[in-house]
Amino acid sequence: MKTLKLTLFICTFVIASCIPNQLLAQEHIAPINYNPQQKNKVSTQSFSLKTTALSLPFFEDFELYDPLPDAVKWQDQQVYINNTMGQNPISRGVATFDALNSKGIPYDTTNATVLRYADSLTCKAIDLSGKTAADSIFMSFWYQAAGNGFVPEKQDSLLLYFRSKVAAKWIKVWSKSDSVLGNFRQVILSITDTNYLHANFQFRFVNKASIGTNDDIWNLDYIRLDAGRNSYDTLVNDVAFTQNPSALLNDYFAMPYRQYIASASAERATTINTTIQNNFTSNQTLRNYGFIAQQLGTSVTLGTDAATNKNINGKSKENIDFNSYATLPSAGAYDRVVFEHKFFFEAIGGDNNRENDTIVGQQVFDNYLAYDDGTAEMSYFLNLFPTLPGKIAVEHHLNQADTLRGLAIYFGRQVPLAKSKYFSIVVYKNIAYGASSMDDVIYEMENLQPDYVDTINHFWVYKFDKPVAMPAGTFYIGTTQPALSGSDSLYIGLDRNRVGSNHAYFNVLNVWNPSVITGALMMRPILGQAIIGTDISNYSSNQVSNNQVWPNPCTQLINYSIAHFGATVNKYEIINALGRVVQKGDVINNKGSLQLNDLPNAFYQINFYENQTLISTHKIQKQ
Repeated sequence: MKTLKLTLFICTFVIASCIPNQLLAQEHIAPINYNPQQKNKVSTQSFSLKTTALSLPFFEDFELYDPLPDAVKWQDQQVYINNTMGQNPISRGVATFDALNSKGIPYDTTNATVLRYADSLTCKAIDLSGKTAADSIFMSFWYQAAGNGFVPEKQDSLLLYFRSKVAAKWIKVWSKSDSVLGNFRQVILSITDTNYLHANFQFRFVNKASIGTNDDIWNLDYIRLDAGRNSYDTLVNDVAFTQNPSALLNDYFAMPYRQYIASASAERATTINTTIQNNFTSNQTLRNYGFIAQQLGTSVTLGTDAATNKNINGKSKENIDFNSYATLPSAGAYDRVVFEHKFFFEAIGGDNNRENDTIVGQQVFDNYLAYDDGTAEMSYFLNLFPTLPGKIAVEHHLNQADTLRGLAIYFGRQVPLAKSKYFSIVVYKNIAYGASSMDDVIYEMENLQPDYVDTINHFWVYKFDKPVAMPAGTFYIGTTQPALSGSDSLYIGLDRNRVGSNHAYFNVLNVWNPSVITGALMMRPILGQAIIGTDISNYSSNQVSNNQVWPNPCTQLINYSIAHFGATVNKYEIINALGRVVQKGDVINNKGSLQLNDLPNAFYQINFYENQTLISTHKIQKQ
């Protein structure tokens, strides 16, 4: 493969020699330009001292599951901690530098060509007072350009600064502006200058990015700062998990539990796997390695597998496969069910870091069908012929009859935003491809516009105006962008970690073609019970009625006043955008407040009940 830059549309796309040229001008990939995982987290570029400074050694391999840096070690929160943007990382977890701010949106949302300083990662103060050059203090780290994102431009760079004790100045000590692709590369630097050997020493990584040209991805991993090292101390004596565990399912990443148990043996993968990296130069032996699956919330064991004494060659990685399991715990027809998979091993050698010897994944069964894992590394869009519509259709299957209630779409941000573009949602029994000679449309919802939710619930949910009864079998669902409407190039989130067929088809010249882009389009059909859409047309921050909730939007607490309530105990429930009850309880008085601390930032519906009768409903936004 080779990569080309299409200047007109400011994007990059992948070309394989077997792909017809006419298809290349129709399907494209672009930056995601949005990271909802970072929304509404405290962030700062400013310098602040910690009461008690950290001490040597300092080590970070970003193995935590939080999308933001560990607050014990880091003082700012611009970078994205993840296990999807890096390729062949040293250990599980990397820090990704891009062109997105602490809220996960572009630093500049109007100027697509501006070059500016973007993310920073600044450690808390480290006490190096009393240290001298004789202590032989060295700092090492591993970096990678692009990874699963886009290649940084020539003018983009990753920089490292040290904080001097003289006027607390930040001194640049290292930078890299090339965009050589490939594996992570290690840098090791000595700290001998007495200006850095003080009680409040800090280091700071910063990237310089072109906001709209691409994501300008840099990944950082495995930072070590300690005394008693030398310039040859570059070995990483660590065996670590690097890849997220695979799903229990062999095609879908998520599906309703009732659809799963209707054909569990066909839906279930034969094995569950992950990857272990041996960073030693010598061979290492694993003992007591395996996995355990439990039902989240009940701790009921669903399956286990284990083995002993597996040898992994030095400087190599090994795929670890475990047998799947067939246990089917009971659940209600519309219950959300979660299985937790924990993988573990013990290395016989002197492993530097035991925390990355365990990795946990979840298999979620909810009210939607998904091929994607919920993380978008890029965006997908169609380049339309001016007088023809553009269509996308993603194939799905049902194991039993069900009710289609809506479609959740993850829109990639564009600079500027694409809120003025129009599209329709279309459900097909068949599309005119292969054995079918014509499109068989079941349902269509027209005159929709994209929008963006700056929360962890980042899919925009379109509720159908009527439920669509679906039989068991195959169906297609997707979007149509009308001709002559200015709706060209609408960005849809693309999960590049998808393995296998993407099940996607596109049509821009009145002919359906299978997609040639690697990855899953982030469009999720929603099934089952009634849902609420992410539509704020019926939401007002100044709602006036006898029954009120305020403030709206809110943060951690919301007040209510329900005039209808009597002296009896009443009930409330909070429902998320997918129709799930996420919080409920008793309401004793007709006025009071509710704590929302445990709810992610999103749109919700609050229902109030008296004697099991719904008497008031409100749509709120937590931010």
